[in-house]
Amino acid sequence: MSGKAHSLEWWKTGSVYQVYPRSFQDSDGDGIGDLAGIEQRLDYLAGLGVDAVWISPIYPSPMADFGYDITDYCDVDPMFGTLEDFDSLLAAAHARDLKILMDFVPGHTSLEHPWFAESRKSRKSARRDWYIWRDPGPDGGPPNNWISEFGGPAWTLDPATGQYYLHIFLTEQPSLNWRNPEVCEAMYGAMRFWFDRGVDGFRVDAVEHMVHDTQLRDNPPNPDWVPSMGPARSHIGRYSQHQPEVLEVVREMRRIAQSYPEEKLLIGEAYGTLDQFLAYYGAELSGFHLPFNFLLIGATWSARNIAGLVETYEAALPERAWPNWVLGNHDRARIASRIGPENARAAAVVLLTLRGTPTIYQGEELGMENVPIPPDRVMDPWEKNVPGEGLGRDPVRTPLAWDTGAGAGFTSGTPWLPIDDRPEMTVERQNADPDSMLSLYRALLALRRREPALAKGSYATLQVSEALFCYERRDNSDRIAVAINFSAERQTVPFEGDLLLSTETTGSGPDPDVLGSHGAAIYRLR
Repeated sequence: MSGKAHSLEWWKTGSVYQVYPRSFQDSDGDGIGDLAGIEQRLDYLAGLGVDAVWISPIYPSPMADFGYDITDYCDVDPMFGTLEDFDSLLAAAHARDLKILMDFVPGHTSLEHPWFAESRKSRKSARRDWYIWRDPGPDGGPPNNWISEFGGPAWTLDPATGQYYLHIFLTEQPSLNWRNPEVCEAMYGAMRFWFDRGVDGFRVDAVEHMVHDTQLRDNPPNPDWVPSMGPARSHIGRYSQHQPEVLEVVREMRRIAQSYPEEKLLIGEAYGTLDQFLAYYGAELSGFHLPFNFLLIGATWSARNIAGLVETYEAALPERAWPNWVLGNHDRARIASRIGPENARAAAVVLLTLRGTPTIYQGEELGMENVPIPPDRVMDPWEKNVPGEGLGRDPVRTPLAWDTGAGAGFTSGTPWLPIDDRPEMTVERQNADPDSMLSLYRALLALRRREPALAKGSYATLQVSEALFCYERRDNSDRIAVAINFSAERQTVPFEGDLLLSTETTGSGPDPDVLGSHGAAIYRLR
């Protein structure tokens, strides 16, 4: 850990809000959100009560994967604006006490990045070893059996040089070689570029894929695979994911983050088993401050299951490691669609009252659901590569509806994806409704800020049954209890306390000690 003293870092008591910039606010009428649009809506985010805004990629890109295929790590794509627009947004956010986190995509570049253009010129190119090139396998095909996350082989033949290059994702996203020190320095330099500009941290993308087995051995088959898991899950990524050398890279990223007067925040995206993603905290907490905890994203919504996940995670955390929780993101089905809209309010209470830093994906605070995408409007390359399997991410990336006017207040043009513009799903309508999901999120975030027990207190399970999950958050003598009803039947709260907040749309009803169908409430214990 750094030798600098930190009483309690802002990210431990704060909350993070993910902005998917294409779908947040369009300022110029092209149907695609942009930086100026985000700046226009900063008051909304400040009023919501979040502490940091994580912005998905805005770098120059051909947009084969909507910004995750990058041609320049130190600039802004004209679709989103300019570096000056970013500086304006950053200053405006800081003036509102909002932190700005950027997305950092270290595992691959765009096919059109100048580094790759140089790399593919010849086998003797100065940057040949910046990417992973190999001769064909014995049968003349790909060097091994690795499968792209988007389907098909993870290798593409370059006829001019007679070798294959590795791409864990799209063909247009060649994998960088992090075993090359020059690549490391170039990427660390990109991090410093944004840190020097005033960015408060990074969410680091797909870190489990950054470094690969030196022998490029075949991955073993997955005996539990079913087609709905997608082609990439048909094998276990033993040699293409979570290699130990990744932790060395993360440790250097942390060292860079610690070199600034106010340490920069690093959040890591690493899908895997509990042990795998917890490893990214690093020895002596030398890794990511917050390796994303995705346990709730795919969880069965039942009292015993959720309680078990929380207890298992809490018990497995390395000593002094700070927890975090996520309900959804731009890659996974929306929580209201996964567990049903009737459970979404209780899920918000879980997210914002468990111990640790919560991340809110834009639209969750409105109860947004997956939006059906007509076949002729599909944009996601994953859905195009593996049609009919429901793997596409377009339904969770649709624009926010701000009001009931033309373009739903998002754009004066044609939105890049369809908008769920039902009046009850607009910010305008929910803003005026004290019983709306938006009002609930605001109340929960405000309560977190007021109550140290919720912001930084300890966690303990109080009771678990088929219907109820109850837990306590404690800070010294201050004790707060949370009760979640996972059933459609009314449930009596099994402890005595004074009601602080309820998901009931008309307050707590005649009896504050009774939870309604799929309800949740927060109490100060007596």
